[in-house]
Amino acid sequence: MKIETLKEKEILLEGHFILSSGKHSDKYIQCAKLLQYPDKAEEFLKIVVNKVKTLDFDIIVGSAIGGIIVAYEIGRQLGKPVIFTERKNGKMTLRRGFEIKEGQKILIADDVVATGKTSKEIIELFESLMAKVIGVACIVDKEGIDIGYPIYSCRKLNLKSFEEKDCPLCKKDLPIREGK
Repeated sequence: MKIETLKEKEILLEGHFILSSGKHSDKYIQCAKLLQYPDKAEEFLKIVVNKVKTLDFDIIVGSAIGGIIVAYEIGRQLGKPVIFTERKNGKMTLRRGFEIKEGQKILIADDVVATGKTSKEIIELFESLMAKVIGVACIVDKEGIDIGYPIYSCRKLNLKSFEEKDCPLCKKDLPIREGK
């Protein structure tokens, strides 16, 4: 996946953004622009499917909302069941009657792993349920990010993120763009 393709499809945005972690960044990955086209989602996620198809796992768990379509498409291509987590009162949880059994092997799916915050929350949830996380699948991840598990992505990007107090974009008084 070329950077030019990401920019052309308005998946990679440049400016001044606040990430879901609260950190600031000069880039924002808007995978919803890609996922609105099922044929493109299938094409891009085939890259991830080829990386995970030999792994031993029982179920794919997407994170609401960004990981739901990613999880679904990976599950569709592999013939695996898919569920998703969502936040309730600020805490990642399973709802809607979804269940995980002790020892069940899980592949987590998300659209982007930029800071690892969401992935780590989901990992903690499933570790507390005595499930076995085998990795995280995503469209794009940040180079050098360590969540304690392998990350299987279409593309790694050099994404910079800053605490608000240290943000060079804030110091330049650049307006914050809405990425979502």
